[in-house]
Formats: sequence, C-alpha cells, structure tokens
Amino acid sequence: MNTNERKTDARSPVNPEGFKPQQSAEGGRQDIHQAITDQILAAMETARTTGRRLWDSQPSLPLNLTTGKPYTGINVLVLWSAALSRGFTSPYWLTYKQSAERGGQVRKGERSTLCVFYKPWESTETNPENGETETTRGAVLKTFRVFNLDQIDGIEAPGREPRAPFQAIEDAEHILQASPARIIEGGAQAFYQLATDTIHLPAREAFISPEAFYSVALHEVTHSTGHASRLARDFSGRFGDAAYAFEELIAEMGSAFLAADLGIIGSTLQDHADYLAHWIKILRDDKKAILTAAAAASKAHAFIKGLLAEGQEVAA
Repeated sequence: MNTNERKTDARSPVNPEGFKPQQSAEGGRQDIHQAITDQILAAMETARTTGRRLWDSQPSLPLNLTTGKPYTGINVLVLWSAALSRGFTSPYWLTYKQSAERGGQVRKGERSTLCVFYKPWESTETNPENGETETTRGAVLKTFRVFNLDQIDGIEAPGREPRAPFQAIEDAEHILQASPARIIEGGAQAFYQLATDTIHLPAREAFISPEAFYSVALHEVTHSTGHASRLARDFSGRFGDAAYAFEELIAEMGSAFLAADLGIIGSTLQDHADYLAHWIKILRDDKKAILTAAAAASKAHAFIKGLLAEGQEVAA
C-alpha cells in the first residue's frame, strides 16, 4: 500500500561498506547473491503457478537447534522456501558438524541448504605523508550450509509448544498498541501515510478473518518503521522508480516475520506468497534486492519487537 493507495514508501540499504564477494575454491568469484535469489524466485514461481503457499511447511521462524536462535534476514526466506520445495516440516536446522556433535547422522544423498552471513573486516594503514593511521571497515559475504532436522537420523525433535489459541491475536493487539504511528480504522483503504505518520485500515469487520486483518495491519506497521525518526529507510537513490516495489518487499516480509512470531503464519501464508510474487520482477532486475530487503525486514522486525518490549516494561 503506498502513501495514497494500498502500500507505501521506501528507505536505508543494507549494503556494508567495502563489500567483497567471496572467493570460490577454484579462485573464481562465487555469485552468492544470484544463487540465493534463484532459490527465492523458484519458490515464488511455484506459488504463482501451482497455488501452493510459499511457506506453508514452516509454522515458525527457522531455528538453529544447537543455539536455539532464529535465523534472520535472507536466511529466513531461503530456509522457508527450501522447506516448502522439499517437504520439510521441522523448523530446526543444523550444520553437518553440529549434527555430528549431537550424535546425529545426515542421511546419505541428502542435500544441504546454502545460507549466508556478513563477516566484518578491518584494515589499518599509515599515511606516509602525514604519519596518521587510517582505518577502513567493511564486511565480506560468507556462506555456510545447513540440513533440516528431517534430513538427519539420531536426533529427536524437541517438544514443541502447542499453537496459541485465538487469544494469540491479543498479542497482535499489543504490537498495534505499541505502534508509534497512530492507527486509524474505518476507512475504505489500507495504507501508511508518511506525511502524517498515520496508519489507515478498513473496519475490522470488513476483513475475511482476524488473521487477514492483522496481516495487513502488521504490513503497515512495518512500513511505519521506515519513518525518518525511526529506521529512516531510503532506497530511492539506488532503486529509483522501483523504490515503491522494494519497500513492499520489506513490509510484506516484515509482516510475515511478525505473523510467525504470533503463531498465525499458517493462516496468512497464501496472502504473503501471492503478494511477494506480485513484485517478482524487481528480484530479476536487481539480484541483490532480495538480500537487502530481507535484511531490512529483519531490522524492522527487531525494531517492532523492541517497541513491544518497552511497552511491556512500562506496563509492569
């Protein structure tokens, strides 16, 4: 939804200064951005052509079984799409080494899933003219591979907490209450208005389900994190006329991440998949767009969770 219609505006590329592509074992440059984008595109094409939901096999954010921590950024989408295309039902993932350390054995013939992370680097040089020390910082994109717990023998899946009943929607209400942007309900459209820093939503009764309402509301709340007083996203210099579409990727992924937290992702996946597929062209035009959008969506997701935690501390 844009500032005047369905969805809205755009900002702050996550592209570390000094980015250097990783070198492959053969000495050539491994195009990690293209490999990851291809995986996402394949999953989204499946959603568009067969009607399958992009992430319907994953009821939560993917988790590392050893650390217990959720994956973030592009890795969320990579692991969700891998689970869908290959029929995995477990949200847990492990590296081969982590599996072995827990007494597990990856089954013969199983394929790993490629994930990425940025490794910071720092270079210090002395200027021969003035003797001053100059420090340059950046990050290099590295890869690692993981296996889903469904691909591993010898490790028992942890007991999973039962899905929250309908009252889980109350948790969504807490997020809306923590929103720094004022929410106005009862209009004919849903959008975030940057000029007034307000979120506009149709009456709740107009939606086909409570989950549909919260999915749209969380999309607009994610948009509002891009305000200059918050995360100040601004991709216009890089994406030009595609800035609108790029912000839509961020908002929809942010909404999906929040829906996963709330336990309502199973009811909203089709809408997320269909909407993301609508913007598939930008992924082909800029192979780094999905990486940048996913990182920005995770940043917005963390910002919203921080607002929620602050509100809970005040109420305590």
